[in-house]
Amino acid sequence: MIMGSLLLTRFTSVSAQQADAIKGVCVNTDKDLKMEFSQTGSVFNGRIVWSANMYDADGKTLKKDVNNERQELKSRPILDRVIFSGLSYSDGQWTGGGLYDPGGGKTYKCKIRLKSGVLQIRGYAGIFGKTTEWTRN
Repeated sequence: MIMGSLLLTRFTSVSAQQADAIKGVCVNTDKDLKMEFSQTGSVFNGRIVWSANMYDADGKTLKKDVNNERQELKSRPILDRVIFSGLSYSDGQWTGGGLYDPGGGKTYKCKIRLKSGVLQIRGYAGIFGKTTEWTRN
């Protein structure tokens, strides 16, 4: 029984380390957006921490979430906005959450895998989707 407990503890520890691999700041392929992934309980979220295009034409006012479907959220800034929410880690990937697209104001399903140090992020609706790669900053 002790051996089983030790193996379970070791497996749980390794699994937690793998789940933690998503945490930190990463940048998209175009190098114009940085996202920070963090964990609250067993759930992982990602928020915008920098964008090359985060200010309005005046260069001072942060861009707002004007495309949001909910009127009461249209005035919130894009910077610091949670884009990835409710992700859970299982079997080598983070799934079960949503990917909010501030450009279109819609939320899609998503899944994320880590391959050779690169986050492969797939956003999709039904069978149609797109995969992008993000690297550590």
